Amino acid sequence: MNNLSYVFALLFIGLPWKAEGIMWFLEPNTQKCLKEELQQNVLVTGDYEVSPAPGQKVNCIVRDSKGHILYQKEDISKARFTFVTETYDIFEVCFASYVPPHQHGIRQEVSLVTKHGIEAKSYEALGEAAKLKPMEVELKRLEDMSESIVQDFSLMRKREEEMRDTNESTNSRVLYFSVFSMCCLLGLATWQVLYLRRFFKAKKLIE
Repeated sequence: MNNLSYVFALLFIGLPWKAEGIMWFLEPNTQKCLKEELQQNVLVTGDYEVSPAPGQKVNCIVRDSKGHILYQKEDISKARFTFVTETYDIFEVCFASYVPPHQHGIRQEVSLVTKHGIEAKSYEALGEAAKLKPMEVELKRLEDMSESIVQDFSLMRKREEEMRDTNESTNSRVLYFSVFSMCCLLGLATWQVLYLRRFFKAKKLIE
């Protein structure tokens, strides 16, 4: 194995692939939603397929946490959705089954394969459009993967800093609350001693 192939192998082994596939049975007149947290400017694609059922239909909708609809299609069977995230948010993909009244519905099998980030890009089409050689396409893929890794590490460092700031702020608040509680307890104890002393003096139990 030459050096270039060795580098390729190391990169492919160490990279987290961002593709997810799932299959489930959708009961009649029910809805199933899948949620995922995504960063800003991330390309997302999804391929779904629904088993046929006479008289029934399944609708698909993709939206963010604010209710903005990114993709919507009714009476689906097999298709693909694609969108790019504008902000850091939680996105959900929902499949809803509808059965006409007075009809006994049956459950339908739904399969969904989602990809985001590097895995969602079609480098073959990019290579054909830019007339790149196979090695150039592979290098472009590796370059994007490297940038993705750098962004992931940067995000992890940012989150670590946020968690550290939160921990330090929490520790400071706990310390201040503990000091305040001790002062309150000492003040209450002092007041009790003085009150009891005056009480006993008033009853002439002590000098």
